[in-house]
Amino acid sequence: MAGIGPIRQDWEPIVVRKKAQNAADKKDTENLSHERVSSDLKKNLMQARLDKKMTQAQLAQMINEKPQVIQEYESGKAIPNNQIIGKLERALGAKLRSKK
Repeated sequence: MAGIGPIRQDWEPIVVRKKAQNAADKKDTENLSHERVSSDLKKNLMQARLDKKMTQAQLAQMINEKPQVIQEYESGKAIPNNQIIGKLERALGAKLRSKK
C-alpha cells in the first residue's frame, strides 16, 4: 500500500440542530383531534335510557357492547360510531341523533 499517507482522525464535534417550527406548522399539529359525541346525543341517550329504567350495564348487554362504551357515549368521550348509535336507537326505541 505504498503512496497512502497516515490516516488522520477528524475531532471536530458534530452539532445536530432541530429545525425550528414556524407558527403555521405549530397551528396545524396542535388542532388534531377526533370528533366526539355531541352534547345532544349524550343527553338524548341518557334520557332514553333512564326513561326505560335501565342501567348502563343492562343497555350495554342488550346491544352486545361493553358497559364502558355506554359510559363513554354518555360522558361525551366516545368517537361517534354510526353502527353503535343505530344499535342504541333500536334498543331504546328512540331517535338519539338530531337532524343537522
